[in-house]
Amino acid sequence: MTLALDTYRLLGRSGLRVSPLALGTATFGTDWGWGADAAESRKLLEAYVERGGNFIDTANTYTNGNSESFLGEFTKDFRESLVLATKYTTLREARDPNSGGPHRKSLIGSVESSLRRLNTEYIDLLYLHVWDATTSVDEVMRGLDDLVRQGKVLYVAMSNVPAWQIARMQTLADLRGWAPLVALQIEYSLIERTPERDLIPMARELGLGVVPYSPLAGGILTGKYSRADLDAVSASSDDGTRKNFNRALGTITERNLAVADVVRAVAQELERTPSQVALAWVLQNEAVAAPIIGARSVAQFEENLAAFDVVFDDAQLRRLDEASAIDLGYPHAMLASDHIRAVSAGELTIAGRG
Repeated sequence: MTLALDTYRLLGRSGLRVSPLALGTATFGTDWGWGADAAESRKLLEAYVERGGNFIDTANTYTNGNSESFLGEFTKDFRESLVLATKYTTLREARDPNSGGPHRKSLIGSVESSLRRLNTEYIDLLYLHVWDATTSVDEVMRGLDDLVRQGKVLYVAMSNVPAWQIARMQTLADLRGWAPLVALQIEYSLIERTPERDLIPMARELGLGVVPYSPLAGGILTGKYSRADLDAVSASSDDGTRKNFNRALGTITERNLAVADVVRAVAQELERTPSQVALAWVLQNEAVAAPIIGARSVAQFEENLAAFDVVFDDAQLRRLDEASAIDLGYPHAMLASDHIRAVSAGELTIAGRG
C-alpha cells in the first residue's frame, strides 16, 4: 500500500491514529543556530497539516521553549485535530536542580509550563525524555498515571531509556492498572541500528509504537558530508552550526560516511535523493510507527515526503543492510545462529555445553 500523511496508523497498543511521518519541531526557532524562524515554521506546519499530517513532536526545552510557544500560536484554530507530543526531564532552570529529571516535581512543573506554552488544556502524548537512573520507576509511572487521570495527559511514552527499565515500567503499569506506555522514541537510522538488539524487539513485544528520531543521522545520510570533514578541527556545538554539533557528537566517522556512500549509490539507481532512501529504509521496518522529520524549510519537507514513493528491490535492501550491519552481541547473535536454532529444536546436541 502506498503511504501518505493521511494513511494513519495505530500508535502501539492504543487506539490513537497518527500519520506515518511525524513533524519534528526542534527546528522551530533559531535559538540553536540552525532552525527556522517563526514565518518559515508556520509554513512548515501548514504544509504538513494540509497534506493530512496530524502527529507533531516537540519538547519542553526545544529552542529554549520557543518550539512549544510557536505551536501554541500556530495550532490554536485546529488544535483538536492534532496529536501533540511533548517531553519532560531536561533542565528548565539552570539554578534549580529540581527543574529537570523524571521525578514528580519536575514532571508537574514541566507539564504545567508546556500546557501554557502550547495554549492547550491537555497533551496528547507525553514522553519521559531522558532517563537519569535515579528516580524510581514507581514514582515515574504513578506520576504519569496521575496526570492521565486528571485529563492533562492522554497517553504516556518513553524516550532514551534502557529496554529493561521500560519493560519494568510497562509490567508495573499493567499489574497496578496504571496508564500503559504506548510509544518509544529512539534514535534509529542506517547509521544507528543498535536499537535492533533490545529496544525494538521489546517495543514490539510490549505494545509500544516505535517513533524514530534522527532517521537521517543529523544530516550525515543526506550526502552533504565528505572525507574532508574527517580532517576538520573538532569544535563544540555552541558555535551555531549543525556540522560542528555532529563533530562534537563524534558522528562524522569513516564508517558512517561509508554507509552514506551506499545510500547515495542506491539513491542514484532509484533516481531519488539520499534523504528519501534513508527515510524509506526506516519506514520499511514493521515495528516503526512514524519516523520524525525535522525539516528547516518547506522544500526540505516536500523532499522528505517523497520517501513514501521509494520502492527497494531485494538486492538494494541487502546492500543497505550489509553496509550498516551491527554486531547484535550476546545472546542475540548466538540465538540467531543456525546451529543454536537446530539445537533448540532438538535436532542437534552440544557435547559438554550448557
